[in-house]
Amino acid sequence: MSYLLAEGMTGGYGSVDILHECTIAVEKGEIAVIVGPNGAGKSTAMKAVFGMLDIHKGSVILDNEDITAMSPQDRVAKGMAFVPQTNNVFPSMSVEQNLEMGAFLRRDDINTTMREVYDLFPILGQKRKQNAGELSGGQRQQVAVGRALMTQPKLLMLDEPTAGVSPIVMDELFDLIINIARTGLSILMVEQNARQALNIADKGYVLVQGRNRYTDTGQALMNDPDVRKSFLGG
Repeated sequence: MSYLLAEGMTGGYGSVDILHECTIAVEKGEIAVIVGPNGAGKSTAMKAVFGMLDIHKGSVILDNEDITAMSPQDRVAKGMAFVPQTNNVFPSMSVEQNLEMGAFLRRDDINTTMREVYDLFPILGQKRKQNAGELSGGQRQQVAVGRALMTQPKLLMLDEPTAGVSPIVMDELFDLIINIARTGLSILMVEQNARQALNIADKGYVLVQGRNRYTDTGQALMNDPDVRKSFLGG
């Protein structure tokens, strides 16, 4: 069984279903991306995996354990970390304080993990005493991802990590995501930049109106003429 298997998810907000029999799976050490048009339910699927909305059909299995009924905080304790698209740093707190906030559930020494985050994101080490709100958009995203890594997750979920950043910063963030996956972490990512995301993905999911339309390796989806025509601009 996959490390994460969110199978047959149907649900949404209140009585309105946005997801319909949606299935997302991620293996250990794999980068899986969810792409699709605006309003396809991409972020909703991510939030359903993290327990931020109720599903009335389907299940979420993490490392062979059914976590469907667990709260987001309990899922963090099980090894999930979620980085939202917006409002993902504490702007009036320093970089270091933001990272410390990520370790709020831990009762062990966090210094080793913090050094690992600074090794991964050297600019954060240089700016560790600076308030996060004073950083560039790309640097704030690094703070948000670094804070999530402070929980020592096994599955890192990123909701549009490159939103609002320049093409150069986007490439840097994708490179960092690849480096994180190489440490053995599983990554599930929602991304509007479908072509670039599929280019680094081991597995891709194309959602349309809350349903799985295409599922394959990132490379196979990039080479699929229907996917290219409909979702990648030809």
